[in-house]
Amino acid sequence: MTSHPLAGALDQYRESFSQVVPFDPGRDSLYRLDLTLQNSLLNEQIYTDTTLFSRWINEMLRAHGARYGIGGYAEHRDIYAKSDHFDASGEPRRLHLGVDIWGPAGTPVFNFYDAVVHSFADNNRNGDYGATIILKYELGGHAFHALYGHLNRAALAGLQKGGFVPAGKQIASLGVPQENGNWPPHLHFQLIIDMKGMAGDFPGVCRYSERDIFLANCPDPQVILSAGF
Repeated sequence: MTSHPLAGALDQYRESFSQVVPFDPGRDSLYRLDLTLQNSLLNEQIYTDTTLFSRWINEMLRAHGARYGIGGYAEHRDIYAKSDHFDASGEPRRLHLGVDIWGPAGTPVFNFYDAVVHSFADNNRNGDYGATIILKYELGGHAFHALYGHLNRAALAGLQKGGFVPAGKQIASLGVPQENGNWPPHLHFQLIIDMKGMAGDFPGVCRYSERDIFLANCPDPQVILSAGF
């Protein structure tokens, strides 16, 4: 699969990006969470119970001395079997299209670069994003979007389409399960080139058979996160 020209622009501007969540590289550490079937420590009993799943993530972070868990781009995950939101018809959706940052509810979420508000919504369904903000960016002649999902509901108050959001501004916090789609607290961070006419929402998980199409439209955001981490 050929990489999109946006990847080069992201790399060129990486030193200009602000952190997406607070992180001190001299003091804090990250733990790469594996949420695939290959991780024998994670099973259906855990991931189908939000309380147990949250406890499991917290224990993993504590055991590895990590402030956040991170990972998941292009990861094939069975955890989406917890909700029929991903099994509406035909082939189930299991391929994750963003990067997840797992941490305590209330953790601040910042905009990484100057942007405008594209759209926002409360996708209030079991397994969905809950509170969601999508910002639009222009970088090196390329327009693209970033979806911030599983936020606190209060972050949606006062937002206006087209409103300017400067780099480094706090846009939200990690939501609690009751407002983030019934997940352990985390940020779903996803880049999207073409929104396909959607607003306030975009698939964060796709069918494996559609992998190449979706990954071409949703490039790996790690270059943005690594600039802050």
